[in-house]
Amino acid sequence: MNNRKCAGCGLANFPSASECKRCGAPLEPAYAAFGANAAHVFESEGAAAPAEGKGRRSLRRRVLAVLAMTFALLVGSHASLLFTSTAATYDERAQVGRAVELIERGGFTREAFLLRRLTNFRTTDNWLNAYAGHANAYASANFPFEIVTLYPDFFRYPTDDVERAVILLHEARHLSGADEEEACATVWRDKARLGWTREKYGETRVWHNVTELSRRHAPKLFECGEDGEQDCYE
Repeated sequence: MNNRKCAGCGLANFPSASECKRCGAPLEPAYAAFGANAAHVFESEGAAAPAEGKGRRSLRRRVLAVLAMTFALLVGSHASLLFTSTAATYDERAQVGRAVELIERGGFTREAFLLRRLTNFRTTDNWLNAYAGHANAYASANFPFEIVTLYPDFFRYPTDDVERAVILLHEARHLSGADEEEACATVWRDKARLGWTREKYGETRVWHNVTELSRRHAPKLFECGEDGEQDCYE
């Protein structure tokens, strides 16, 4: 036990004393006498220096609090998107399933897994889609919540499961984080792997809609011919 020695009269006081018992002079804190070597004294007695330990613990608590808050916001937002929309019916999911099979057969295993295992299919707009608006769309995707909304035109206008597969492949690219330009460009380049070619589908409504969308967002795909209108990936 280290007694607290008075700097004025030299009396050794108890460690708990705050002033000298003989002369009444205030006593310095027990660790003050060590000056710059205070941290070493604490370490030699089996304790860390107070300020350094508190700083690390405080930083960890703040980081954990931010992570917890972010996770809670994501979970709450995801729940609100599901709560404000309608789930696809059994028959509608069956059509989706057939299209996803074609996507997998075309070699798009990652997209097929994403659509089959991680995606929640809805048939009415959630509050976010209603706010952003998706005029004349077959479907829309909410990244990173892995939600795909299928609009009535998705079931009405595609001539078969191949055209529905093309639409879902586009949405799967969005679910992977791709923007509109990247999604349009990659799907247009890969469309033949699904059997979606001009010879078979060149006159369908979906072909014309997707072509128009691709020209708008990825015009370089159509700059192969002299007139700048030829499809480079026919």
